[in-house]
Amino acid sequence: MEHITQNSIKQQQELLVRVERNNRMVQRLSEKLSSYTYEPKCPQRFEKFYELNKSIQSYRTHEKQLMFKIKQRKIDFNAKNKEIEEHLNRFKKLESDFASYIFDLKKPL
Repeated sequence: MEHITQNSIKQQQELLVRVERNNRMVQRLSEKLSSYTYEPKCPQRFEKFYELNKSIQSYRTHEKQLMFKIKQRKIDFNAKNKEIEEHLNRFKKLESDFASYIFDLKKPL
């Protein structure tokens, strides 16, 4: 029984570390997006820029809600939690969108 509890605590800690690491990464992405080197130069890129900013704000909102639930112990770590999985998938999507945005910036107009 003690072994199961240790695994559960370890899984909880790993998930929390991933969520915190992803949050730091999103902060860095947001800082990069705010810098002049990633400034869009045409209307389509401005649209992507605003969509990306909106996605970052949405991610942050969900991240705050998730962390609040974790601190309030309203999330069951023993079961595969959909909310955490969705949050991690949201991060992957955001990271992919940012990479796509940067790739598009490198293309000539």
